[in-house]
Amino acid sequence: MHFGSLLAAVASYLEARVNNGYWLLRIEDIDPPREQPGATDIILAALEAYGFEWDGPISFQSASRDAHENAIKRLVDAKQVYPCGCSRRSLAAAAHGPLGVIYPGTCRNGCNSDETALRVRTNDEEITFIDALQGRQSQRLESESGDFIILRRDGLVAYQLAVVVDDEMQGVTDIVRGIDLMDSTPRQIWLQRLLGFTTPNYCHIPVAVNTDGQKLSKNTGAPGLSLDNIAATLCAAFRALRQNPPPDLDGASVSDIWQWAVAHWDIGVLERQKQLA
Repeated sequence: MHFGSLLAAVASYLEARVNNGYWLLRIEDIDPPREQPGATDIILAALEAYGFEWDGPISFQSASRDAHENAIKRLVDAKQVYPCGCSRRSLAAAAHGPLGVIYPGTCRNGCNSDETALRVRTNDEEITFIDALQGRQSQRLESESGDFIILRRDGLVAYQLAVVVDDEMQGVTDIVRGIDLMDSTPRQIWLQRLLGFTTPNYCHIPVAVNTDGQKLSKNTGAPGLSLDNIAATLCAAFRALRQNPPPDLDGASVSDIWQWAVAHWDIGVLERQKQLA
């Protein structure tokens, strides 16, 4: 976890607490080639040190593989997906949209490749939703992002499919996350509709950026959360989220800090904001 991760965790946690909801902890571990040994333990240790208390047991996305495969089978049986042998290199010249390459439909009517992914068919009807902070959002999948992969060529389930299935399984009603995931939401709503799932309420908070205006992430060199000076870091997160904790709260106990935060939380001050410097 880095400071940007902390902001998303704080916002989602407080939204759950002030609305008498449940805050669920899910480890999304469906991409073994990218996983780092010990990362889960480090994340859990940081969450515990910063005073987060999740409801129910920790879930692991990898444990839902059967449910993911069942959802894929339903889409296959409904002829909503098709095999695709296109490589990144072969799509390099294709148009780009907010999510990268806009798939041109090369394999929609057949594919001769031995190694294939599965893509879900889209159309160009406008998908709209009302984000709690960012207002009305819309996207036309076919022209703005194209048919997208739900099962990779290496046999791994794609995140868009996995997260939709897991949200439904866990009864997730509200999702609070960074605005960098906003463009993925219409894809997830499309899958929810195809599978007959409920669409949760969405709230996309502005992302933290560095001095160069880049989103804080591992790719931009954001350091991991320190387990020293936790109170001060937690209060810094509240200030970044425009909550204005009093200066003396920096020296309070973690439990007292959370008590203050629950009593004063107002996510509305972030309305229409895109970045947090």
